[in-house]
Amino acid sequence: MGRDNVYITNIPLEEALKTYLEALPSPVGTQIIDADEALHRTTAKAVFAKRSSPNDHCAAMDGIAVVAEKTHGANERNPLKLKLHDDFEYVNTGNLMPRGKDAVIMIEDIAPLDDDQVEIIEAAYAWQHIRQVGEDIISGEMILPSRHKIRPLDLGALLSGGADKIEVLNKLKVGILPTGNEIVQSMEALEKGKILDTNSSVIKGLLLELGCEPTVYTPAIDDPVILTAAIKKGIEENDFLMTIAGSSAGSKDFTVNIIEELGDVIVHGVAIKPGKPTILGKMDGKGIVGLPGYPVSAFFAFEKFVKPLIESWYGLPHAHHQVKAKLTQRIISSVKNEELIRVTVGQVEDQWIVTPLSRGAGVTMSLVRADGILTVPRLFEGIESGEWVTVELMKALEDIEQRLVIIGSHDLLIDIIADEMPISSTHVGSFGGLMAMKKKECHIAPIHLIDETTGIYNISSVRKMFPEGDMSLIQGVKRLQGLMVKKGNPKGIKKFEDLTTEGVVFVNRQRGAGTRQLLDFELKKRDIDPENIEGYHRELTTHMAVAVAVLSEGTDVGLGIYAAAETMGLDFIPIGYETYDFLVSNKVLEEPRIKNFIKVLKSEGFRHKLELIGGYTYKDAGSILQIGAQDD
Repeated sequence: MGRDNVYITNIPLEEALKTYLEALPSPVGTQIIDADEALHRTTAKAVFAKRSSPNDHCAAMDGIAVVAEKTHGANERNPLKLKLHDDFEYVNTGNLMPRGKDAVIMIEDIAPLDDDQVEIIEAAYAWQHIRQVGEDIISGEMILPSRHKIRPLDLGALLSGGADKIEVLNKLKVGILPTGNEIVQSMEALEKGKILDTNSSVIKGLLLELGCEPTVYTPAIDDPVILTAAIKKGIEENDFLMTIAGSSAGSKDFTVNIIEELGDVIVHGVAIKPGKPTILGKMDGKGIVGLPGYPVSAFFAFEKFVKPLIESWYGLPHAHHQVKAKLTQRIISSVKNEELIRVTVGQVEDQWIVTPLSRGAGVTMSLVRADGILTVPRLFEGIESGEWVTVELMKALEDIEQRLVIIGSHDLLIDIIADEMPISSTHVGSFGGLMAMKKKECHIAPIHLIDETTGIYNISSVRKMFPEGDMSLIQGVKRLQGLMVKKGNPKGIKKFEDLTTEGVVFVNRQRGAGTRQLLDFELKKRDIDPENIEGYHRELTTHMAVAVAVLSEGTDVGLGIYAAAETMGLDFIPIGYETYDFLVSNKVLEEPRIKNFIKVLKSEGFRHKLELIGGYTYKDAGSILQIGAQDD
C-alpha cells in the first residue's frame, strides 16, 4: 500500500491534536507499590487514610502532664505545688498522654522544688499543648485525590495515614527511535558528514519529567527494510513510539509509508512552524509519532502533541503559565501556518517586554535562551513592534523578574557578566540598542558608535538620540578591533585595501552594528567602494558568528574583536581600540540590578576573566559618565 511522500493535510494544530486524542485509547494500566517508592508516580485512584495521625493523644511539648481542672487558681500570688505521680507525670514531645491527664504544662513554666515536687504559677486549660487523635489526619479521610503526581511532601502524609501501599498508574514505556544514515550517538563516531543525536537526549529528558520510562534505540539507517524492522521492534516493546527525522517528503523519508503499510496515518502535515511535517499514527492499537529531525521542530512537535497526549493519559492538567508583554521587534509570518516564536521576556519600568530570538528550526540555543513561546496564529501576516502579545512561559516568572534586560551591541563580556547575575541579552547592534532604550524596552544598551568627525565614541550618538540629557554611560572597556583571518592568513590579508582583492571573501556585521559603522568609516577614509568587496552584504549579528564564518570554508575575513578571533583560533590584524560602553537612564542608576551590574564590572574576578581572553583594557570600567543636554 505504498504511496508518494506528500502531506495528507495542512490541518490546524488544535484539530490535529483533538483527532489524535480521540483515535488513541490510553494504554496506561495500574499497579500496587510501596508508598515510600511512589515519588513522582501518579495515583490511580483516591488514597484514603487507614489510621488517624496522631493515632493517640500525645504531648506537643516537653513538660508535665496534669489534670487541667486541678490547676485552677494557680497564679504568681498563689503558687500551686504539684506532686509527682499524684498530680503530674513528666512527658516529652510525642509521648502518649498518661491516662487521665488532659493538659501539658511546658517545662519552662514549672519550678522544681525537689525530686518529687514542682510549683506552677499559671493554671492550665483542658487539651493545652496536646496533639489530639486525628489532629493531622483522620482515619477514612482522603489523603490524595486520583491522578495526583506524588511529591516528596506527600510521602509523609501517606505513611502517617497508614497508606503504606497505594495504587499508581504504570510508567508509560516510550520508545525513541532516531533515524538517518548521518546520525551517530557518540562523540567518537562524530566524523565529517555525521550529526550527533542530541534530539534523543532532549526527548528522553522531557519524558522522564512526565513520569515515563523511555528507551533510546540505536539509529535506524535510511533503508525501508531496516527501518520497518526497527519500528516493529519499537512498537512491540513499548506502549508508545516516537521516530525522529524522516517525517518529511524527501526521497529518503520512508517513515510515513511504513506507518501507513503497518497501521494508520491519522495526520501527516500540521499547520505549525516549526514542526509542519509531524506524523501522527497508530500501529497495533499503539500510538506512533514521527517527529521532524531539526531540534527545534522536534521539541515543538513533542510539546504540542506528545506531551498533551501523555498528560491526558495520566489525567494531569496541561499547565499554561502566561504573561502579557509588549513586543520589541516586528514579526513577519506566513498566513499558512501557526508559527511558534521563541522569545526572551523582561520587566522594564513596570511593564513586560518580549523580544524574538532566532527562528531557525536547527537553532537549539534559541530554546535554551527562550523564556517563552509567542504564537502567531494562522492567517496572520505578522505582529507589529509595540503591540501587546501573550507569551506562554517556559521559565518561572519570579526568576524572569530578577533579570537585567540588555539590548544592543554584542560582546563576550556580556556572557561573563551573565555568569555573575541574572541577565536577558539580545544582540541587535548599537543603533538597535539606542532605539530599544528610547522605547524603554531595556535597562542597559551596550554601544560603540564612533563620531566620524571627532573620532570620539558614543557621546555624540547619545546626545542626538536623547537631547534632553537625562542619560549616562556606565563606562565599559576598550576592546581591540581588527581583521580576523584564517590561521596562517593564506590570502595574505594585511589591510582594508586587501578586502577588494579578487578571491577574498568577506563577511559583515548587520546594519546598525557599531562594527559595521566602524568598517564603513574606515572604508570611507580610504575611498574604498563597498560594492568592490565580495561578501559585504552578507550580515551576521555577533562577533562570534563572524569568527565562526571565517573559520569555516567559503569565507576569508571579517571585522571583529580580538577576543572572538582568539576564542576561535584565528589570526588577527589589529586596527585599534574602540570604546564599548553601557547606556543607561539616570533615573535607574540607583536600581539594585544596575548597582549590581556596576559592582560586577568593577570586580577583580571580572577583570581577571577579561585578561584571560585578551584584547581588552578596563581602566575606567564601572565609572559613570553623565551625558548632558545637547547644548551643554
